[in-house]
Amino acid sequence: MTALMIYGATGYTGRMTAEHAVAAGLDVVLAGRDETRVAGMAAELGVGYRVLGLDDRDEIADAVADSTVLLNCAGPFARTAEPLMTAAIRAGAHYLDIAAELDSYHLAGALDEEARAAGVLLLPGSGGSVAMLGCLAGRASEGVGEVRSIRIALHVAGAMSRGSARSATEGLTTRCLRRVAGELVAQDPDRPRVFEFGDGPKTCFPTTLPDLITLWRATNAPDIETYVHVSGDAFPGGDLATLPEGPTAQERRRDRYQAAVEVTGADGTVGKYVLDTVNGYTFTPMAAAEAARRVLGGEYRPGFHTPAGLFGHGFVETLADSRIVPL
Repeated sequence: MTALMIYGATGYTGRMTAEHAVAAGLDVVLAGRDETRVAGMAAELGVGYRVLGLDDRDEIADAVADSTVLLNCAGPFARTAEPLMTAAIRAGAHYLDIAAELDSYHLAGALDEEARAAGVLLLPGSGGSVAMLGCLAGRASEGVGEVRSIRIALHVAGAMSRGSARSATEGLTTRCLRRVAGELVAQDPDRPRVFEFGDGPKTCFPTTLPDLITLWRATNAPDIETYVHVSGDAFPGGDLATLPEGPTAQERRRDRYQAAVEVTGADGTVGKYVLDTVNGYTFTPMAAAEAARRVLGGEYRPGFHTPAGLFGHGFVETLADSRIVPL
């Protein structure tokens, strides 16, 4: 069994992920609900496909059993992560996704022991901000000894895809959270903090990112705060159905992402680093396909892991034009 099943492959990010996976020479099978769309795309890419809904758990497990890796690109992940993650464990297939919703990571944590017993890797956030920020914080943590606190901010530039906007509306928590003394507690969303991304200070606002879970698991830092700085129309309003499927290739080339981190050690040492990388919609499919390639090649450990924890802090810099530099 060497196949990579990509669920949600006909979506905006899923299509690009499938294209990267095929270009890398992986044995790809596309899966989704709409037979016309899935079959048409499979014919374009010259790969196999499965028509698969998420209502019948036995059907999902049987379908996934033919693959070594299941990569979920179908949001909102509040609807898709649980049936696919549990089916993957049952079928013995490694589970990857590109989720940005906190609940997907709580779920992976809850299923960690079961996945370990089954020899299955759970890697939510295999592409996207979790991979970006995990590598950035990991690099900054290397020189500070015991990590006490992490403050990290993502600069989101350009337009949001229709699918991401839907996930943000339906799947993201409405609570603004931070981690204090190891516990998730309320954070005042109206208390901004200034971060330096390499081109002057920018005001960033508190937001709830899954890194509140992943960075805690990776570093044991008791205090973690996550922020975002938005430029352009990254968080649109109005009727989501009228949005374009996603930013154009030209828009993605124009709108790069950055991230900044401040890591403080127990002795007061502070590490400040900045990540500069390609647009998130360019990075995510590239990172997810590369993560799948590595897992198919045997680079995995059972249980819930993060991209930075599994592949190392340098993972992000192996992708496209990405670099992490100290401030």
